[in-house]
Amino acid sequence: MPELPEVETTKRGLEPHIIGRQVLSVGIHQKQLRWEIPSHLPTTIKGEFIKKISRRAKFILIKFSNGTLVMHLGMSGSISVAPSGETLKKHHHFELILDNATSMRFHDPRRFGSILWQKNNEQLSLFKNLGPEPLSSEFNDNTLYLSSRGRMKNIKTFIMDSNIVVGVGNIYASESLFQAGISPKRAAGKTSKKRYKVLTQCIKQILSEAINNGGTTLNDFSNIDGEPGYFSQVLSVYGRNDMPCDCCDGTIKRIVQNQRASYYCPRCQK
Repeated sequence: MPELPEVETTKRGLEPHIIGRQVLSVGIHQKQLRWEIPSHLPTTIKGEFIKKISRRAKFILIKFSNGTLVMHLGMSGSISVAPSGETLKKHHHFELILDNATSMRFHDPRRFGSILWQKNNEQLSLFKNLGPEPLSSEFNDNTLYLSSRGRMKNIKTFIMDSNIVVGVGNIYASESLFQAGISPKRAAGKTSKKRYKVLTQCIKQILSEAINNGGTTLNDFSNIDGEPGYFSQVLSVYGRNDMPCDCCDGTIKRIVQNQRASYYCPRCQK
């Protein structure tokens, strides 16, 4: 599943291709994704200029004067820019035909992604309870520590909770905990503020490195140019069960937490 670095990579890749462009027409080729694509979009967006593109959590926000197109990649989605005359591929469910003879296309084989519309001065319910962005100043060791008090869930599940902080997906949670030397089995509420200070710094560093390297190569993810991400080449623990730890003589272990695989080194992570 594309996580925050993959979505940020997509957003940055789209920016120079679509900012300032006028939408000539909108194509809805498969309306039923996770939720049905609003049928009014071809009328609402036609003739509008794209003013800004941003990201909130794992959502891409394309701003127009009359509202915002909200896009989520789901489990297998991707967005690309192609010549408008180029034949659509299978699973291209949505496209914006732009005034520079290009087409911004949404591709999603599993159809777990979404394309929604947010009116000006309104907020979709999806955004109401989201935690801070992990690379922002609002996310710090103090807020993370205070949010953890009284919580007995394991710390990996805790930092993956989007109400606590957005965008720390399964891969990045495992990698951040390894770098911080914290066992994924440790209870969130029994972790010290000193450890949270280290963990906060590690989360920021891991995510920044992943963004700089184009995201993580997963089964379906590719960036705006169709190239895979490269962060998986430097993963320390994720997907390396039964392999030797790079930092000690231990062996990487795999466990399941909250129905997700966790990878860690029992020697390095306490």
